[in-house]
Amino acid sequence: MSTIAAGQGITNEREGIFGNRLFQWGGLAAGTVLVVFGVVAIVMGFDGRSTVSDTLTQEKIVGTPDMTPALTEKAVKDAGLTGVNVPSCSVAGKSIDTGPEARCFADYMRIHALEGTGGFVYAEMGRFEAKPGTPKAELAAGGGTDNEKFAVVDPKTKGPAANGARNVWVTETALSTALNASYMAERISVFGIVVGVALLLSGIGFIVLALAVLRRPQQRPTSN
Repeated sequence: MSTIAAGQGITNEREGIFGNRLFQWGGLAAGTVLVVFGVVAIVMGFDGRSTVSDTLTQEKIVGTPDMTPALTEKAVKDAGLTGVNVPSCSVAGKSIDTGPEARCFADYMRIHALEGTGGFVYAEMGRFEAKPGTPKAELAAGGGTDNEKFAVVDPKTKGPAANGARNVWVTETALSTALNASYMAERISVFGIVVGVALLLSGIGFIVLALAVLRRPQQRPTSN
């Protein structure tokens, strides 16, 4: 009976050692995968930031002298605009080549557009320039009309003349959307770098723990 018990003990010991080794090598593999993914995420994050910066630089955008909080607050007050949030950042005279600068520039662009439209946004303006004497019921709140019958005739196209103020808003929206997209792309790149660092550190931790367990001497059970 003692011989059978001893044999079973050896078998159980071997199975335990094999199971421990399996978990240890699994930890090493998982740690290695995390390290690889972390490095890739960091590289892609920095590459994304570089792409955003290079793309913005190619556009050669420079902030106008009035793109400061103080001057903009004065301009908003002089224009009689209400409910307008003035940016706290300043890009006056700066070359726009980063995400935060692009977002700041877009915020100032919106205020410039509001100054040009009298404080009205796209949805508040009519598609066409209204004729003098157009009935109030046919006028949009922000000026212009959507009724072609009361629109000014464009001498070149012989069709209804477009509302210039509304077109200003359309142009501003297109440009500001592109600039805000640059800001978002840079933020995503930064997030990718942070996630990459977290994965890298987690992977290193897994590897260290796995190596520590592998180097730990296996204790054999003592027989009575």
